[in-house]
Amino acid sequence: MLKIDTHAHILPRDWPNLAEKYGDDRFPVIVHTDGRHRIYKDGHFFREIWPNTWDPQLRIDDYAKFGVQVQVISTVPVLFSYWAKANQALELHRHLNNHTAQLCRDHPRHYAGIGTVPLQSPTLAIAEMQRCVEELGLAGVQIGSHVENWNLDAPELFPFFEAAADLDAAILVHPWDMMGRETMPKYWLPWLVGMPAEQSRAACSLILGGVLERLPALKVCLAHGGGSFPYTIGRIEHGFRMRPDLVATDNAKSPRSYFNRLYFDSCVHDPQALRYLIDVVGHERVMLGTDYPFPLGEQEPGSGIASLALDDTRAARIYHGTALDWLGLSPQRFS
Repeated sequence: MLKIDTHAHILPRDWPNLAEKYGDDRFPVIVHTDGRHRIYKDGHFFREIWPNTWDPQLRIDDYAKFGVQVQVISTVPVLFSYWAKANQALELHRHLNNHTAQLCRDHPRHYAGIGTVPLQSPTLAIAEMQRCVEELGLAGVQIGSHVENWNLDAPELFPFFEAAADLDAAILVHPWDMMGRETMPKYWLPWLVGMPAEQSRAACSLILGGVLERLPALKVCLAHGGGSFPYTIGRIEHGFRMRPDLVATDNAKSPRSYFNRLYFDSCVHDPQALRYLIDVVGHERVMLGTDYPFPLGEQEPGSGIASLALDDTRAARIYHGTALDWLGLSPQRFS
């Protein structure tokens, strides 16, 4: 059975050192020493990465162990750089997008790609998204759960979403710049607590802000199973009904009714949580996603779906059918 991982991160082995070029340590840099590969940001160690972050054949071989044939590759959110001057961020984004597109051209049966854009300038973001889709052959773009002080319902961002709908571009919303970094820094809580909340923040902004209602053709996937959004929909819906003066100010349609408009990956790390997600949003809206190759990712790609012992029709939909719909691709692309 064809299996497509829709949430797999990739980096080039090297990228431009913009921290040095622009005198700004906030830009991530990669340092290769003593056989180790470390990312530094703000002048401090941020994360160690491994060759499977960039080596295309190593990744293909890793996935083959689990019967997964295709990865939908996207950059690592720390490189979004939404805080930077837009033209400087664009320089980085173009380098990353060119790398992603080349890898897809070199390995068309194993990779599809989505790009990255400097959302702090919606005008530049639209132009780069158009280049990604129309020139580079990428299926869409990955964006963050917010853009500095803009939530995803910000009027400034609406032209970007409008352009994405016109291009039929797949949008992957990934949590980043997690809430709670200053107030709950211990125990990895920004990643364990803030990350799921970021996805609910994004979903509620798109729904309550009327973005999805105004753009019915927009194709949005929420990574990490939608974070806490599907699991707190009862509370969100209750607030919508009880305090419409606070919640329904920009969209009077039920938040729950948008489950059939959103896509969700399966990266929830718990079979019961995954079964709940499928029950609530429908198996037609869920697709395999792992967050490869990082520690918070599913360590055995596809194992969560396999644990549910679904019938062949529903399993096929989650393993590849939903992804093909979201990406606008044919299964023959990977045969």
